[in-house]
Amino acid sequence: MLARCFALAAAALAVALPCAAVAAGPRDVLDTPSETSALASRGLLNGLAHAGERVVAVGQRGHIVYSDDAGRSWVQARVPVSSDLVAVAFATPLQGWAVGHDGVVLHSADGGASWVRQLDGRSSGAALLAYYQAQAASGALGAPERAAKLLQDAKRFAEEGAGNPLLDVWFANEREGFVVGAFNLIFHTSDGGTTWQPWLEHTDNPKALNLYAIRPAGGALYIAGEQGLLLKLEGERFRALDIPYKGSLFGITGDARSAIVFGLRGNALRSTDGGATWQSVATGVQAGLTGGAVGAAGVVLVSQAGDVLLSRDDGATFARLKTGRPVPAAAVVDAGAHTLVIAGPLGVHTLALN
Repeated sequence: MLARCFALAAAALAVALPCAAVAAGPRDVLDTPSETSALASRGLLNGLAHAGERVVAVGQRGHIVYSDDAGRSWVQARVPVSSDLVAVAFATPLQGWAVGHDGVVLHSADGGASWVRQLDGRSSGAALLAYYQAQAASGALGAPERAAKLLQDAKRFAEEGAGNPLLDVWFANEREGFVVGAFNLIFHTSDGGTTWQPWLEHTDNPKALNLYAIRPAGGALYIAGEQGLLLKLEGERFRALDIPYKGSLFGITGDARSAIVFGLRGNALRSTDGGATWQSVATGVQAGLTGGAVGAAGVVLVSQAGDVLLSRDDGATFARLKTGRPVPAAAVVDAGAHTLVIAGPLGVHTLALN
């Protein structure tokens, strides 16, 4: 969870507020719009996505910025919350979603220029509990032991309210998508986020491990999590896969031919058979791999220590690029024209590929 930890560290710094701000009383971040800042593109940014040709980045205190010139300049978006945001995804050039701390889900219908709140932890916990109480009463949850476990989890989420973050989001199209987060928190929507259905019972995750990433690759949809948890969607269930690594996995990338998952201590795994088998890939780095992307140049992985790795053979092998001074990274996208956009604790910057 190294990339997500950047956001946690930034949130801790908020304790050191000026006395004048403290005197005004605490403000709930879910009710406080993100403040406009000339430095928004230079602060902690955790997630990146393409909205057509546009690049959108999300980060601390609800900051969302977007660029229409491959990362050379940035414009700050209008955001109704100041929760720390950790991930963003677009289904079309206009329709996008962002998620983060406080269980927040934001939606944009204009390519990331403005956002509205669709879901947050204050309301989702109670809705989740009501859903599973109704399911248990109807017998839809199966055996009593299974129903009791789901109800116990639902009650915990309801009691903790906005305490559990959402850590990733993915949409197949304008209507169907998923958000995932801490302790097996997962919701599905089939109406573009107008309503969200809990999917706790649809995962092979009995320990309620954290779900860090959800992405399609190699012809399948995967969820990556802690302690080597890797799930693949089969029908309406995310089934656990047996992989040769038991450390945390932070991300997923790949193309139609191959899937690559990556995580702690430079570990990466690759599958070319729809997730049936996985092979370890040598990366040559020891730092946590925190972001990945596929573009015209190939498959790119970035690390918490600032390593940038490039594969020109669908992720079978990687070479470390010379980048000058390393800049810690949380996410990366290929912006075209032989340019990468990289986000992290020092904001967004570009890297030219030779």
